Amino acid sequence: MAELRSEEEQLDAIKRWWKSNGTSLIIGVVVAAAGVFAWKAWQNYQDSQAEAASAQYQQLLALAGQQDLGDEALSRAEGLIDTLVNDYGDTRYAELATLIQARLEIVDGDLAGASQALQRVIDGDADDYLKGLARLRLARIQLADGQPETALATLEAGIPASLAAPRAIARGDALVALARNDEARKAYQQALTLSRESEQPVYGVQLKLDNLGAEDATL
Repeated sequence: MAELRSEEEQLDAIKRWWKSNGTSLIIGVVVAAAGVFAWKAWQNYQDSQAEAASAQYQQLLALAGQQDLGDEALSRAEGLIDTLVNDYGDTRYAELATLIQARLEIVDGDLAGASQALQRVIDGDADDYLKGLARLRLARIQLADGQPETALATLEAGIPASLAAPRAIARGDALVALARNDEARKAYQQALTLSRESEQPVYGVQLKLDNLGAEDATL
């Protein structure tokens, strides 16, 4: 009988605890389950966004890679760029699309538009490599636009080591434009050294050195 009373007391205690805490426990479980569901839904959404952005970007690459980009293809490319930038702005594909936009505007002769596109990448949330690539291309545009001093300043703003060789070439080109040939020669020689060290070939640098009369510079 004592055991029975003990069990009954335990049961009563459980009932009293449940009456006091059951509702909050259920709410906690429901909230936790909702949080897990929301997180999974967000992850699925992110994955689907990335897949959709990737598909759009692949189409853009195919169009931009054409030798002769006609009006219809150019219009489609511009539409894809707008979609990637506006609808997938939180993905790397938006930044890559902006780099392609700059290239298309250069082909179209719109250096100002290309510069603005590259500046958006530089000012945005791109990683260091993409920012450096944008700065390198912007410097080349500035050089083509007759602004070698501005190009040199752009090249000093931050370009990663993986782009050190093309940066040195661009510096050399800007220095030649400023008639600072001795400095340009050093920049080209540095580009060749970096190319050998990284085992990444650069093209046309030896010819640039030869044009400066650097007879002792060899590959």
